[in-house]
Amino acid sequence: MDFCQKLLLLRTEKRVTQSAAAEACGMTLRQYHRFEKGEQKPGFDNLRHIADFYGVSVDWLMGRTERRGVWM
Repeated sequence: MDFCQKLLLLRTEKRVTQSAAAEACGMTLRQYHRFEKGEQKPGFDNLRHIADFYGVSVDWLMGRTERRGVWM
C-alpha cells in the first residue's frame, strides 16, 4: 500500500472530510487532496502533522515498516 492509499484509509477510518483533515493538519484542502490522490508527496513537516493527527508512525506512512503504531 502506498502513501496516498494509506492516507485515504486513515481518513476513511477516522470518518473525517478532506477539509477537516487538512485543517487539522495545518494545510490547505488542495494540498491535502493532492497528497491523497498521489499527485504530490508531503514534506517532513506535513508528514509529521499527518502522522500526529492520525496517530500513526511516520515510518509506517513512508512504507518503512508494517508497524502502524507510534513507538514510545
